[in-house]
Amino acid sequence: MAEAYIVAAARTAGGKRNGRLAGWHPADLAGKVLESLVDRVKMDPALVDQVIMGCVGQAGEQSTNIARNAVLSSKFPESVPAVSVDSQCGSSQQALQFAAQAVMSGTMDIVIAAGVESMTRVPMGTPAILPAKAGLGFSKSPSMEKRYPGVQFSQFVGAEMMAKKYGLTKDEIDRFSLQSHQRAAKATREGWFKDEIVPVQIQLADGTPEMHEVDEGIRFDATLEGLQGLKLLQEGGVLTAGSSSQICDGASGVLIVSEKGLKQLGVQPLARIHHMSVLASDPVIMLETPIPVTELALERLGWKIDDIDLFEINEAFASVPMSWIKQLGADPERVNVNGGAIALGHPLGGSGTKLMATLIYALKRQNKRYGLQSMCEGGGMSHATVIERL
Repeated sequence: MAEAYIVAAARTAGGKRNGRLAGWHPADLAGKVLESLVDRVKMDPALVDQVIMGCVGQAGEQSTNIARNAVLSSKFPESVPAVSVDSQCGSSQQALQFAAQAVMSGTMDIVIAAGVESMTRVPMGTPAILPAKAGLGFSKSPSMEKRYPGVQFSQFVGAEMMAKKYGLTKDEIDRFSLQSHQRAAKATREGWFKDEIVPVQIQLADGTPEMHEVDEGIRFDATLEGLQGLKLLQEGGVLTAGSSSQICDGASGVLIVSEKGLKQLGVQPLARIHHMSVLASDPVIMLETPIPVTELALERLGWKIDDIDLFEINEAFASVPMSWIKQLGADPERVNVNGGAIALGHPLGGSGTKLMATLIYALKRQNKRYGLQSMCEGGGMSHATVIERL
């Protein structure tokens, strides 16, 4: 079978809502990542066959094909086509798998998979809210209502359902959340994110220019007591804002090539796409599918969970990776080793390739071989992507 190789991976440092990246138009922010990817391998951007970009909030400044707008905002020539993908939080992981499938099919040789989300400029839920005012927004169709009578699909409800189903206590959840900040803080202090982060220039309140290259959401002074004191998201629940992913602005991407593309560019690959799976399950509990899609991937590979060296399981809520670890018997010391979205932020459609960039460089730093990425997605979907570091 033809192979797909990752030759470059990059992300911006996360920006908090109304924070350091608020002044960046999402197309321009994504454009900087596109430029960084081709610059890292010193290639002519005209050689890119297509850009596939994940984005959830495809409205306002992220509407009218944000992927194409990112290309036109960059130094890429007009000849590079682009398409936008919405698989909810897994949008850019789906973009990655589409890109890999394109080069493995032989129809393309050099493809960029990327993602972007400005949750400051296009708040979460905007595509549903805006048309809803005209009576056209998201609602269950009559057939959906018949199938799921009275059900309100909610990630917050799903996260609490997972905590209850897998017997997670608030104390355990708060300790996991603290660990996310501690790991992210250590990774930042040690410079472990340096290779994956694309610095972008911002302006401080006094007009002073500065480079943004540290994830803004990390609480370097986080304490268990502080997290324990936060208000519950739901009465009788166990989750708080401190055990949930942070609203975040950011962009990310990976450059994927075929064997022919490798020779054409004359570069060494960072990793090889070893396996791809996608699965859907119960849309009500919604966030549980990383568990069965990982089981599916392992079954297809004929592997056990310990055959994977490192994991990136998106921390949409602490209950998601915690349930995944508990159900699959994974070593927690191999999961989200540099912290996760609780500390680093979750720029929705930008998170898939963001996690992949972090996974690649974590494998490199630890001199490990195999990594698996998965994340929960709205509608009860999930992807599992396994890479081999080269």
